[in-house]
Amino acid sequence: MKSDLWVEEKCGDYAARFRVTEVLFSGQSDFQSVDVVQTAGHGKMLLNDGLVMLTERDEFVYHDMITHVPLFVHPNPKSVLIIGGGDGGTAREVLRHAGVERVVMVEIDKMVVDASIEHLPQTASELSNERLELIIDDGVAFVANSDEKFDVVLVDSTDPIGPAQPLFGPDFYQNIHRVLNDDGIVVSQGESPWYHQEMQAKLVEIVSGIFDKTFIYNFSNMGYPGGLWSFTFATKGLHPIADFDADRVRQSGLNFEYYNADLHKGCFAIPSFQRKPLEAWLSSL
Repeated sequence: MKSDLWVEEKCGDYAARFRVTEVLFSGQSDFQSVDVVQTAGHGKMLLNDGLVMLTERDEFVYHDMITHVPLFVHPNPKSVLIIGGGDGGTAREVLRHAGVERVVMVEIDKMVVDASIEHLPQTASELSNERLELIIDDGVAFVANSDEKFDVVLVDSTDPIGPAQPLFGPDFYQNIHRVLNDDGIVVSQGESPWYHQEMQAKLVEIVSGIFDKTFIYNFSNMGYPGGLWSFTFATKGLHPIADFDADRVRQSGLNFEYYNADLHKGCFAIPSFQRKPLEAWLSSL
């Protein structure tokens, strides 16, 4: 008999429903509700405050694209800072790069980390890696107070509500700029071009006022509203196409389920309806 339990994520006038076969974890942290459920069609699913963070079926898309795009642009990434990313998928992909010597991951909600370790080993598999330092703390406070420098910063955040809201502000990005090395790159979760156009424009405007070059790139993910989602890409000078060497991807020996050298170039070619409201702030490709 099929389960009658469904989880529904609402996004404005849009809603997506997933049939649940088992609730694996449900808790309330100091910051948000955290749930892990087994779904009929998408494997295990992590939700924060009722919003889908990942599904086992397509998590590789998000984690490939937040990670490998900047790491294959930076000429020699050795130190990476991850803000958020409590499920561990971003850290897993960063640590596949042999040249990365140190990864600092700052996640505000220990419950997300613990639930992922217990129920989502697919993404949490590298959280005990010796090259990773996991800090349970506020990422905003961490970059405000840190004296350490990083080559790449990955802001793996939820939507700008609850504990993630300060991660979409100018003070945060000023501090990101300060902790980045001179050839540094920051990539941030950039919301939906369909449902969050105003927030996307606000984020691009803020970032472009702080960094020399600002871009946006897209990926397709079944688990997120509308299926089309974005990352912002900002640097102190590097260009995501001109400074990208496709041979590095091939020579790395890494195999990917979503990312590849052709997709790297193509993902920055965003549709016209999305580009028009952002043109004032985006750098030239």
